[in-house]
Amino acid sequence: MSAESKSERAYRLIRERIDSGQYVPGYRLVLAPIAAELDMSVVPVREAIRRLEAEQLVTFERNVGAQVALVKETEYLHTMQTLALVEGSATGLAAPFITADQVARARAVNQTMRESLSAFDPQRFTELNLEFHSVLFETCPNPHILDLVHRGWNRMKVLRNSSFSFVPGRASESVDEHERLLQLIEQGASALEIELAARAHRTATLDAVIDHQHAQPGAAHPSAAPAA
Repeated sequence: MSAESKSERAYRLIRERIDSGQYVPGYRLVLAPIAAELDMSVVPVREAIRRLEAEQLVTFERNVGAQVALVKETEYLHTMQTLALVEGSATGLAAPFITADQVARARAVNQTMRESLSAFDPQRFTELNLEFHSVLFETCPNPHILDLVHRGWNRMKVLRNSSFSFVPGRASESVDEHERLLQLIEQGASALEIELAARAHRTATLDAVIDHQHAQPGAAHPSAAPAA
């Protein structure tokens, strides 16, 4: 097995454990035990950790070593604000290239989201939410913007869970806004109009979480809330 494939194996293992919550923020990534578990040297594990560091999922501190990135006080706020900008842009740029079949697929996902409201599962709803938006932004012709969107969603996975756990009433509004986005695309609305609608859709979730947190005495800062 090549060194590259070993590095990929190590990356996949660590990444899956970060995404699942097995490796929580602040968890120390000690090379030797991970290497032993995978029956490899520490070299490919180190390469995998460097890759995760480049993705901002892992940090390296002097006298501490590698650890899963901590959720900073304003992390949720800044990530959502950034994602609103880049995902809005990606959706606007992608709109002219979205086919009728893709619109139908996105609408089917949104219908599943609507049907799930009666037996609400925030985690499942969030998964469907990503599936819906992926249909809209994956055809973005600008790979750099698309990469930023992927990074934003990946960062949200590190924050874990769902904003809809905090404000479940927001889920119904989100489904309605999804349909509005699809209608704009079908109507051939301008890229700017679609971008602004997609951006407002994202910031509405952020605003709902902030409002909820402000209404809770002694609650944590909204920026520390889980991801949307």
